[in-house]
Amino acid sequence: MAVTLEALATHVGGVLVGAAEARGRKCSGATTLELATPDHVTLVDHAEKLHLLAKSRAGAAIVPKGSGPLDRPSIEVDDVHAAFAAVITLLRPPRQSRRIGTSPQAAIDPSARLGADVDVHPFAMIGPDVEIGAGSTIHSGVRVLAGCRIGAGTEIFPNAVLYENTQVGDRCIIHAGAVLGAYGFGYKVADGAYRLSAQLGHVEVGDDCEIGANTTIDRGTYGPTVIGAGSKLDNLVMIAHNVRIGRHAMICSQVGVAGSTTTGDWVVMAGQVGVRDHVHIGDRAILGARSGVSNDVEAGKTVLGEPAIDLRDRKLQLATMSKLPEMRKDLKQLHARLEALERGSGSGGATAEAA
Repeated sequence: MAVTLEALATHVGGVLVGAAEARGRKCSGATTLELATPDHVTLVDHAEKLHLLAKSRAGAAIVPKGSGPLDRPSIEVDDVHAAFAAVITLLRPPRQSRRIGTSPQAAIDPSARLGADVDVHPFAMIGPDVEIGAGSTIHSGVRVLAGCRIGAGTEIFPNAVLYENTQVGDRCIIHAGAVLGAYGFGYKVADGAYRLSAQLGHVEVGDDCEIGANTTIDRGTYGPTVIGAGSKLDNLVMIAHNVRIGRHAMICSQVGVAGSTTTGDWVVMAGQVGVRDHVHIGDRAILGARSGVSNDVEAGKTVLGEPAIDLRDRKLQLATMSKLPEMRKDLKQLHARLEALERGSGSGGATAEAA
């Protein structure tokens, strides 16, 4: 569909800036600066990036309020990303999935209890004594094993697996390939072989959580591994047995958290962070990308590096390391001067003795 710039400005509550004839100009799509053509509207989210618009072929742009006249029509708004999302939704409406109820091709145990308006797609498997809250969606290939509890309005995407007794709260999203409740990686040596430790716990995921694609959360040894309400886990995250993640955590891709670690609320773990077992991360702590955390982290602290240390100290280390080549050069020069002074001192002493 094609929509006039004037209509787009009205739709997002923005102000159209540019030539009068621009009001009737139509855009049929929305995309980024690099990909836009004259039929597209694009976005520039910060005033300091407005110069990049000159390199784009876009017919118009959504820009921050106060940007002023540019080299093409623009729509000024308070929140560029919210407005651009609204434009994309208007020009390219998301595909609506119709409710299908329970497919006859799904395997649902007779003892399972499904709330109102639950969708179970073909080839999903719902085990014994499973409970699924109203309005939830279970996509094809999902496996929900015995005794699981899934809250209302939760969506589980294809091929995710919930081991027995997993508990998932309301309004959660579990993406494709995620595995909740697999055995923890705990072994003891007995009779000359590794013996798997007790695997009698389960996984609990609070309300309003999102679990990324191919993320794994292991069950507890005796009790639960817990993901606190409101937490968001990216793709390819590994949460080990007995871990307790607080509320509203933000855990980015490829993070690994070892067993029995705990966190406070609003903790952020950036990409590829590794956290050893049995440590505690305090409220609102931030673990910078690729940090290796081997000790407790105080509440509100930001750490970086391997081993992870306070961010300011780490920056000082990095600044110092960047100067090492220059410092090495200076050291060689000082060493040469010292040798020259010592040689001069030695010859002067010999002359004095001869006299």
